[in-house]
Amino acid sequence: MDPFTAIADPTRRGMLELLRRGERPAGDFGVAFPHLTQPALSRHLRALREAGLVSVRPEAQSRLYRLRPEGLEALAAWLQGLRPPTGAA
Repeated sequence: MDPFTAIADPTRRGMLELLRRGERPAGDFGVAFPHLTQPALSRHLRALREAGLVSVRPEAQSRLYRLRPEGLEALAAWLQGLRPPTGAA
């Protein structure tokens, strides 16, 4: 999945927003998104990993997720291309 497809989903955008505050254990997503089942949360997190937007690392019995800034570069470059040149009306 590419980053643009990944962020098209509002739940995944919410997950990224949560990670903006720092690394989070997988269980935090269940608390933040109580309407989602565990399999649905796992699918969303996998999509974000496959898009290169988050990374995961094991720690004891937990899996910790964090943003991958380099994964956001394609999005940032695309947005930058939409900005009008300085001084344009």
